[in-house]
Amino acid sequence: QVQLVESGGGLVQAGGSLRLSCAASGRTFSYYAMGWFRQAPGKEREFVAAISWGGGTTYYADSVKGRFTISRDNAKNTVYLQMNSLKPEDTANYYCAAKYGGVAAVRRGDYDYWGQGTQVTVSS
Repeated sequence: QVQLVESGGGLVQAGGSLRLSCAASGRTFSYYAMGWFRQAPGKEREFVAAISWGGGTTYYADSVKGRFTISRDNAKNTVYLQMNSLKPEDTANYYCAAKYGGVAAVRRGDYDYWGQGTQVTVSS
């Protein structure tokens, strides 16, 4: 089992920045690739960013490329999502997820464990 706890969400104005954190516990963190997904009201959960076990490979949704950066600190069992130039359409509940095996992935179904989410609201 892996437990994931997100933090760092909140209310921010358009153009602002937030950094989300996801703290993992339970199993060896470096065995897992990590991902961030988001879900807005009435919409399906969608991929945002992913990072491989060592951080050498990252993937981003087209909608966030150039604005969001995913990173990880295996010594702290934590993955981060730095979000800059935020837009109202980035408003959603953001979830972190862990995928055993270390290879980053973009499909929701590839992930084994999920956190409870943290709300991000961007005002115009």
